[in-house]
Amino acid sequence: MRASLAILGAAFLAGPALAQGARPEPTENGRYSMTPAPEGFLKLDTRTGQTSLCRVENGVARCQIAADERQAYETEIARLNKEVQALKAGKGAEDDGWGPYAQRNLDRALDFAERFMRRMMQIMRDETNKT
Repeated sequence: MRASLAILGAAFLAGPALAQGARPEPTENGRYSMTPAPEGFLKLDTRTGQTSLCRVENGVARCQIAADERQAYETEIARLNKEVQALKAGKGAEDDGWGPYAQRNLDRALDFAERFMRRMMQIMRDETNKT
């Protein structure tokens, strides 16, 4: 158990350093590196540095993200949930769901359509007067 934790810790510490400089060569098979461990194998994502401890059970590989990385994901999810709740709470009663710039965007679109129609009508008048 201690050996697998040591391997997991070493892979976790080395992961970000490897991910910064590691760009897969065209001859490489993929972005994941597998390393045997006493309880299964370690999977290293060479692009992000994320490590997982994988075990094969009943012919199926099951991987668990390292505990520190799981905590980082949970923290980010909690932060995003707070942000979503704050955005939902900030909606005004008059908000129709289109956002705060809806009226301005609608006005710009109508101005564009009006200019287009006026120009097309002018072209049609000019063409009619030529004949």
